Amino acid sequence: MERKLFRSGGGWALFINSTILKLMKVNPETDTVEYIMENDTLKIKKAASSANSGTAKAAKKSPAKKAEGK
Repeated sequence: MERKLFRSGGGWALFINSTILKLMKVNPETDTVEYIMENDTLKIKKAASSANSGTAKAAKKSPAKKAEGK
């Protein structure tokens, strides 16, 4: 599948459609991806640390913020 790159800030970005994200089992709101260069090939995979990022980090921070607000 060919995709065009587009400008994003000071660099370039690649759009990944929802079908590909579902096949990769990636939730873009909570997971992270890892990219690897092998020769002239870019490989993108779900990061192993995805389970520890996103909502898990937010959940750890929430109780402390609630305690401060009391």
